[in-house]
Amino acid sequence: MIYNPKFNSFKEFYPFYLSEHSKTSTKILHVIGSLSVIFMIFYALFTSNTKILYYLPIVGYGFAWTGHFFFEKNKPATFKFPVYSFIGDWVMLKDILLGKVKL
Repeated sequence: MIYNPKFNSFKEFYPFYLSEHSKTSTKILHVIGSLSVIFMIFYALFTSNTKILYYLPIVGYGFAWTGHFFFEKNKPATFKFPVYSFIGDWVMLKDILLGKVKL
């Protein structure tokens, strides 16, 4: 039987999300992807180059999924919990930047 947890809130989900990011390399790749997305949004706003926004999912998830597939050796939570996982990406970035989650 495959374990398929059910979460009633993001608060319940977040510890699971963090457990799926145990390797430093995975967290660093998430940070690179998330910060790249922020940079690209600002770049698009200041240059009026909105076509770059089409690449946001590729850049953001490309870095993150590389970490999962090659370093963490697990399936990204995005595939089963897309909304909670998307929120988790940004909460984890905040927590890393604030020192609440260690690299």
